[in-house]
Amino acid sequence: MTADFSLTANVVDIFAHTIQPATILVEAGRIVSIAPIDEATPNPALPYALPGFVDAHVHVESSLLVPTEFARLAVTHGTVATVSDPHEIGNVLGVAGVEFMLENAAHSPFKFCFGAPSCVPATPFETAGAEITVADIKKLFENPKIGYLAEMMNWPGVLHRDADVMAKIALAHAAGRPVDGHAPGLRGDDAAHYASAGISTDHECFTAAEARDKLAVGMKILIREGSAARNFDALIELLPEHYANLMFCSDDKHPDTLVLGHINQLVQRAVALGCDVFSVLRVACVNPVKHYHLPVGLLTEGDPADFIVVKDLQNFEVLQTYLNGRLVAENGKSLLPAAPIAVVNNFHARPVAVKDFELPAPKTERPILRVIECFDGQLITARVDLPAHVENGLVVPDVNGDVLKLAVINRYQPQVAPALAFIRGFGLKSGALASSVGHDSHNITAVGCDDESLARAVNLVIAAKGGLAAVGPDGQEILVPLPVAGLMSDQEGPAVARAYAAVDALAKQLGSPLGAPFMTLSFMALLVIPSLKLSDKGLFDGQQFTFVDAVE
Repeated sequence: MTADFSLTANVVDIFAHTIQPATILVEAGRIVSIAPIDEATPNPALPYALPGFVDAHVHVESSLLVPTEFARLAVTHGTVATVSDPHEIGNVLGVAGVEFMLENAAHSPFKFCFGAPSCVPATPFETAGAEITVADIKKLFENPKIGYLAEMMNWPGVLHRDADVMAKIALAHAAGRPVDGHAPGLRGDDAAHYASAGISTDHECFTAAEARDKLAVGMKILIREGSAARNFDALIELLPEHYANLMFCSDDKHPDTLVLGHINQLVQRAVALGCDVFSVLRVACVNPVKHYHLPVGLLTEGDPADFIVVKDLQNFEVLQTYLNGRLVAENGKSLLPAAPIAVVNNFHARPVAVKDFELPAPKTERPILRVIECFDGQLITARVDLPAHVENGLVVPDVNGDVLKLAVINRYQPQVAPALAFIRGFGLKSGALASSVGHDSHNITAVGCDDESLARAVNLVIAAKGGLAAVGPDGQEILVPLPVAGLMSDQEGPAVARAYAAVDALAKQLGSPLGAPFMTLSFMALLVIPSLKLSDKGLFDGQQFTFVDAVE
């Protein structure tokens, strides 16, 4: 229910570049008038009213929360809408997964804009739980709640004008929907050729130079700051000149950081760096609404009453959040009620044995490992060739050298042997981590110091039919169950955030120096981000787009 009310504040007009005391009158969920008060300058005794923040690209599933629970946390930080790619649950359940997200989101006034996943499965080099075809996408676009074609990760297919890829893009254009991009590292002519297919955004830039190449050919750039990939510092220099073609996004946001903040944090950081406040708010509030044609008000007369009240324009402490004239958060507390959470899943893996993780050494005199090197705050990896450690005819981890064993286990088919490789950068000194969140196909991904720990952690996840697990010496075990598609919890957001914080703390206690070890782990199977990753089918070179041996 919405109530008619009025509110007096310093109203921030992003379009006119003015801040003036005014009274906002709301009737039937819409702004019917904004009446200025005689004062021409902001009144320091009043708070500030401005449009709500929009996350321009996020996988809600990566918060480990269903949409309604994500919304309950996000509104406390002034977020009123997201552009949400249901790609993760799409890989698990196909179109039924997208429909689950739409149905759950319908229980919240939060303004979710879901896309039609364009790459399910993301590549033919991994096992997903489902496929979303050209015909499926055509059917999805018949639903007005599907607002865009979600990130086109098959950038080689775009560059080579693959027929299936181009058919999906053509469907989006015919339906009047924008097409999101995903083109890490593309520069120059390749970036221009990618954009010329009708792809309008990219959120994968990790250097300003790359972003400038894409801006030059008409693409909009999303500055991403999530739990694993953090590109704000590298890209924020673009804002003063290119604010009209930038947006903010999180992409992937774990619940412990979502509890603390969201897009409001990026706004605060940008203003603290000296960026013009109107330009920053254009990026955070206006550009996503205009680009994706979101039904979100921008604090003008006649708009839906979607706006926020903040204490000041430095820290952006959110005092109130309104959606369609309804007060949904106040002073850091969500006023949205919990909604029922259905449990859907696709999980058929059976328990594994310690011997399943053994890797026989080749017959060569000095075997060499192709080692994945991961980096904190980045999705890209490097390849490092190192001498293999061999004991009793088996290739084993070198814990002192931070060379640990990585495993991916097919969760959709029972009793498939794990794919094995080695990784540097996780820093564990003992134990193992395992997760059923493994982009993009969401098989079980695990990293560990020994085969016994790997088997323990993986079996915890299998027993729960999805979850995050950490195991250490002396019987230490923590599991966060994720029964909804093996990706999301069926519990309320704050409880999930506490549970995640506990398993994250154990991962760091075991030695990991990474800011978000489980988020980083979830991307070690993401084949479309170079250079070396591991799928359930083997070690994959993302630059050559081919499988390679882990040891030779």
